[in-house]
Amino acid sequence: MDANQQTRANPFGMDADCRNCPKLCETRQQIVHGYGDVGADFLFVGEMPGEGPDRTGVPFTGDERGEALQHVLGLLGLNNSLPTDDEPELENAFLTYLTRCRHPERPPTDEEVGNCDPFLTAEVRMINPEIIVPVGQRPLTTIATEYTTTPAEEFDVSEDHATTVRGRGFEIVPMADPLQQTDAEREAFVEHFLALMDRDYRQTKGRRGR
Repeated sequence: MDANQQTRANPFGMDADCRNCPKLCETRQQIVHGYGDVGADFLFVGEMPGEGPDRTGVPFTGDERGEALQHVLGLLGLNNSLPTDDEPELENAFLTYLTRCRHPERPPTDEEVGNCDPFLTAEVRMINPEIIVPVGQRPLTTIATEYTTTPAEEFDVSEDHATTVRGRGFEIVPMADPLQQTDAEREAFVEHFLALMDRDYRQTKGRRGR
């Protein structure tokens, strides 16, 4: 974690009482902003908080989907705590979502994703990752639309899982929903990502005296 970083939770001090999506304000317990190492080379982006993150305030924690992702992070050496921890000790990884508030009965609308886009864009710019990992189809479509020249409809998270896509300024490594991955899919992702990590990501960005 960056020497000057004070907290892993919402380290950029983003609005913790955003009211841009009135319907989500009615259903959320809290806003779930990004969490992790602000100097990270690896940025993981999900679609929306589930029941667990809505309770803990930390992306990908507190439920089975979160534990599945945290397990993968542990295999990669990016999580130094148990997959069940609500405040994982992440190093060189940052976790966030397209949208920051939970609706228990539906996915976010395009308008809600658009309302939250400034938060995600700011995190991408401030972290300046080497690799973005869209977790699931919706994040893959959104990230690909914003950061590649390939038409987003050409991407399929099942087919593109554990592959590398060239983005503008960084690489994109799609990940299928960790809760639905087979053992073989999880192993393929870990193997592919470890091979990428073997390249020298230490710290060409200058890590950094922030």
